[in-house]
Amino acid sequence: VQLQASGGGSVQAGGSLRLSCVASLFRFTAYNIGWFRQAPGKEREFVAAISRSGGSTDYVDSVKGRFTISRDNAKNTVYLQMDNLNPEDTAIYSCAATATPAMTVAKFYKCWGQGTLVTVSS
Repeated sequence: VQLQASGGGSVQAGGSLRLSCVASLFRFTAYNIGWFRQAPGKEREFVAAISRSGGSTDYVDSVKGRFTISRDNAKNTVYLQMDNLNPEDTAIYSCAATATPAMTVAKFYKCWGQGTLVTVSS
């Protein structure tokens, strides 16, 4: 069971990035997938999550209207489209899977993938 995040990079404020989370070796459609981030010196923070079918999503308030989570179950991939980025979005972004309905709670997730770094300059 493995999740791999990619797509990070350095952008200026107002720019966009699209992160990808690819899952391998497990039943992708059995899991809700979440994105979390951790900035230097801060606790890990929930960012967004999407249900098994993609019919339900959830976001932290600070990214609502700017970030969009989606999934392509045929490709075992979840995307996080990030628009209008600001320096406060700078962090390592990681994806993980959960079989529980508690999509915003990190402790219920497993199979954490290696994160991808997003840096937003002002």
